[in-house]
Amino acid sequence: MSPVSGPWPPVPVEPPEIHPKAPAPGTELGAHFAECFGCGDEVDDGLHLRSAIGDGYTVHSKFTVTSAHQGAPGLAHGGLLACAFDEALGSTVGNLLHRPAVTGKLETDFRRPVPVGSTLYIEARLDGVAGRKIYVSADGHLDAADGPVAVNARAVFIAVGFDHFSTHGDPQALEKLAEQHRRNKREWDINP
Repeated sequence: MSPVSGPWPPVPVEPPEIHPKAPAPGTELGAHFAECFGCGDEVDDGLHLRSAIGDGYTVHSKFTVTSAHQGAPGLAHGGLLACAFDEALGSTVGNLLHRPAVTGKLETDFRRPVPVGSTLYIEARLDGVAGRKIYVSADGHLDAADGPVAVNARAVFIAVGFDHFSTHGDPQALEKLAEQHRRNKREWDINP
């Protein structure tokens, strides 16, 4: 996997159990919430990350870097790249496991610059589960699914109850999400 330090996962894990209603390989995934900075269409300078289910325990995502995403002149901001990986890894957990979860820890290893105008192809995978902890990792390839690796990431997501979102989230935003799902005739997303 990645050269991010230490063994991964760092503890003994169980193989992830893919939910029986997980989307089939090849399924393109829409935005889980139209106002999500990572995948939503209603955020002008958002990432507009697009994802599809891959084989096995993988999700493939694409993110095109615009000038709104730059840090150093002409280069993607590292924090926005980390955000793209957080979105891709969260999508992997949410879509394959159908468990509500939040990011507990995210590590990134920036291996090469990501220029404005380039596209990052992120391949995320489930690595295992230990109790409430869900281990995931990803590689980001520059400008092609088999391009050079520009960023590696790994994360621990923590399974939570739905009340986490209703207790800590904005009730109006949660109602917008519910309305979006009613319009799209979609079941409740577990990673709001």
